[in-house]
Amino acid sequence: MRSHSIDVAVGSDVGKRYSANFDVSYLREQPLLAVLADGMGDGPGSAAAGRTAVETFVGHVARAAEVGPDQLRAAVAAAQGRVIPIGRELQTLAGCTLTAIVGAPQGFWVVQIGDSRVYRLRAGLLELLTTDHTMAWLGAVHGWYPFDSPQAAAARYQLTRYIGHGGAPEPDVFSVTMQPGDRYLMCTDGVSDQIGYNDLLAYLGRETKPQAVVGELLAACDRAGGSDNATAIVIRVG
Repeated sequence: MRSHSIDVAVGSDVGKRYSANFDVSYLREQPLLAVLADGMGDGPGSAAAGRTAVETFVGHVARAAEVGPDQLRAAVAAAQGRVIPIGRELQTLAGCTLTAIVGAPQGFWVVQIGDSRVYRLRAGLLELLTTDHTMAWLGAVHGWYPFDSPQAAAARYQLTRYIGHGGAPEPDVFSVTMQPGDRYLMCTDGVSDQIGYNDLLAYLGRETKPQAVVGELLAACDRAGGSDNATAIVIRVG
């Protein structure tokens, strides 16, 4: 893997809707391991799912002799194996998203299950690299209903894949090549639902350190109403 200097930062805000924060994050700079989970709902199952999923995924990756698609899918499977029983024990919904960027000798891997997101800003173009595993995404792609319709809004909360799903679905796993000047944003839907594309582009495009960008993003979420927990990880490639 070609070596690049990487500057990273993470931040989270509870918002104004919930009394607690059900987002969970983990960040290690070298080798890069950035993980986000967003609990489903605001009950004890949500809190337990997020903590357990991140702890299990990070531990599995740390113990792996090598890191690649097979090991990352196994890490998600291990998280499924620990979170699914929580819902049965608590007799309530226990689920969360899980999104990660993992550095390895051969490059960087993105892991995605749920509707948290990874964006990349390169040469002025902000791209969404991940797919939302929701009925809203399927509806938008296939034209089932207008994107800003009440049906689409309701479908945003219908996840097709997540940690804690009884069918233990697999994640998307794909590689990315980081180039000097790249900016990556990992965020829960509390960020992406409250800050529009052009504003995300503007914040990420500023020549400021990732910690400052994270602070600006969270402040923008608060100004937009703070309707959800909001967590962001910003990665700048030197």
